[in-house]
Amino acid sequence: MTRVSMAMRRWRPGDTRTVAVVAVVAVVLAILAAVPLLATDFQLFRFTNILIYALALIGVNLLVGYNGQISLGHGAFYAVGAYATTLLVVHAGVAHWVAVPVAGVVCLGVGFLFSLPLLRLQRVHLAMATFALGAALPSLVKWKGIESWTGGTQGLGIDEPSAPFGLPLRFDQWIYLLSLLFVALSFWLTFNLLRGRVGRAAIAIRDHPIAAQSMGINSAYYKAVIFGLSAMLVGLAGGLAALSMRYVAPGMFGLFLSFGLLIGIAVGGLGSLSGALFGAVFLQFIFLVVGASASSLRTANTPLLYGVVLILFLCLFPDGIAGLVASARARLERARDRRR
Repeated sequence: MTRVSMAMRRWRPGDTRTVAVVAVVAVVLAILAAVPLLATDFQLFRFTNILIYALALIGVNLLVGYNGQISLGHGAFYAVGAYATTLLVVHAGVAHWVAVPVAGVVCLGVGFLFSLPLLRLQRVHLAMATFALGAALPSLVKWKGIESWTGGTQGLGIDEPSAPFGLPLRFDQWIYLLSLLFVALSFWLTFNLLRGRVGRAAIAIRDHPIAAQSMGINSAYYKAVIFGLSAMLVGLAGGLAALSMRYVAPGMFGLFLSFGLLIGIAVGGLGSLSGALFGAVFLQFIFLVVGASASSLRTANTPLLYGVVLILFLCLFPDGIAGLVASARARLERARDRRR
């Protein structure tokens, strides 16, 4: 039985442990919601980036950690979400808080249709196809035929709107809270998805593909659904990133963005929802260390640092930071039981 399935079985609505977990989550969310009142503008921007990366890593983890598919170009869906949000806001006059979920739906459809004909093939074919997509998309948005819409190589800026509903918040405060809302909803929806039929089928396909097929599970369909949902979450993150920076350009979405997302979830912990948070903090830390940001992932030091960190973590901590935390907690519980 996998660690995920064991965790799902331990979760029982109404028991003492569940009530305690819900209470802790509520307190943590309340503390996080108070961050805009205490943080400086620079700190708030960094916290917003962590939430955006966490949202993207939830999507990548759903695909890689829970379904066992490998995507080398998920930064392309990050770019689709960013550009879709920007085009809706700039050219169609759609409210920014409406444009983000619409962009997520667009990424859901694109991801599902893109993966459906490929998932009957071997994993390596999917990996290479996503790699090609991630490499081609930045060049596509520079194409002269759509340059007037996308801004071409110069990119496209977004005028800073006011917070909706008359809220007495600056726009950066509002984007932080909107990002926190999307992350909380994504955690809740992903957790429930994994407990349901789709999640159980996805994990069965990852762990025992032949047995899952013999049980009548349509592997290609469920893989396409998971791929589409993963693309949707990454696209939502891209839309929020575009609003946070109020600018999009092709150089923001190179292949190192896709590799960074993979490395982030590998370091955070594959097959663990908390791994998305650990991975998001790691990515923000890496960007600070190398002096990079989400818009400049191609610096000379970034590939070297990514490679070194990935090799060290895969050798020393194959389950990532989340696995390290879980094992430490298990040791503490065993020590407590021995004392009793």
